[in-house]
Amino acid sequence: MLDIKFIRENRDLIKDAVKNKFMDVDIDRLLELDEKRRDLIQGTESLKAEQNKLSKALAEKKDEANLLKSRELKDRFRELEKDLVSIEREYDALMALVPNIPSADTPIGPDDAANKEIAKWGELPKFDFEIKDHIELGKDLDIIDTETGVKVSGFRGYYLKNQGAILHWAVLWYCWQKMIASGFNPLIGPTLVKDFVLFGSGHFPFGKEEVYQIGNQGKLASNEEAGESLYLTGTSEPSLLAYFSGKILKEEELPIKVCGFSQCYRSEAGSYGKDARGLYRLHEFTKVEQVVLCRNDLVESDKWLAEMLKVSESVLQDLKLPYRVVQNASGDMGAGKYKMYDIETWMPSRENFGETHSDSNLTDWQARRLNIRYKGTNGEIKFVHALNNTVVASPRILIAILENYQQKDGSILVPKVLQKYTAFKKISKK
Repeated sequence: MLDIKFIRENRDLIKDAVKNKFMDVDIDRLLELDEKRRDLIQGTESLKAEQNKLSKALAEKKDEANLLKSRELKDRFRELEKDLVSIEREYDALMALVPNIPSADTPIGPDDAANKEIAKWGELPKFDFEIKDHIELGKDLDIIDTETGVKVSGFRGYYLKNQGAILHWAVLWYCWQKMIASGFNPLIGPTLVKDFVLFGSGHFPFGKEEVYQIGNQGKLASNEEAGESLYLTGTSEPSLLAYFSGKILKEEELPIKVCGFSQCYRSEAGSYGKDARGLYRLHEFTKVEQVVLCRNDLVESDKWLAEMLKVSESVLQDLKLPYRVVQNASGDMGAGKYKMYDIETWMPSRENFGETHSDSNLTDWQARRLNIRYKGTNGEIKFVHALNNTVVASPRILIAILENYQQKDGSILVPKVLQKYTAFKKISKK
């Protein structure tokens, strides 16, 4: 969310942001509502002041004319208040849709086809045998079972089995330990959250169709039905951010660095027909995420964006997996993002790179929605800048590990950095 004063003073800049992010937000209507809203607020405040004067006069002496005027003022106030409620409902809905302004170096384009490659690492593997994809490997080695997964969970369901299940937890645990060693405070939060949490992170109202809502919300201690809607999160980012919602931090506490470990749920409603086979696009997976809250300073938050990118790159370099870094185009980065990088890891069966990591700077766009502020050393209160980054998501990362490390005899070598967590160096047929 942006400051309405900033929107008023930068109408054309905001319109450009809407256009460049390929969104449909009527900024002229928003500013028209803002003007009406301010007039109504001023009108109600004037009526309140006049009513207070009349109340004092009536307390001293009952006067028929003043009593009549007082009733008229109350009627007028109720009418203005009714109009204000209606205006504010539309105003709030439009304000929630206003996107952040993308950075000056963000590529302009409607989707990932306009993303710009900025870095590459590693040599692509060369195989002297016919390779298998991760599903074939998983079935042969009895470590992945999608058929039973679909029977039990439906479309995109899966089981990780035996050494596949161990490898899954090994890569997650390795990344979790790496984050803690890097000075990120571990925080495991709820994956079942209220509406304001997903509104605050920017997942509402934009991607509501991607989020699972809980139908059976349970009951209160009084045996009454719980009134608030509850949702399953698609990443630990919303819970990590919401932990600080409504707080005024001290400048010396910044930057705050936290890492989350969570199960994630996504309906993938907008990806029908895409990546339908295998473990690439799933309804349920596990993720290690990092979030940074820093001072309201673009130089500082961009520095953290670069630092967080290095974290994800170091994970892939430790795993010896080839990858490339792309800067996301304006239409591929979401409403709240100022600047974003994706890391795409080489997946041999696709003969291409597949997205495995995402690194984003949202400046104070999320902080305004969640009211996360800090008090500067000079006493000034500002909204923090918020950033988030995927450290690892599994089982998607297993696609790259299994396919890049496959051997001619059908076995799979385990990346050296994970072997102390798996207690085996190779996955072979039993």
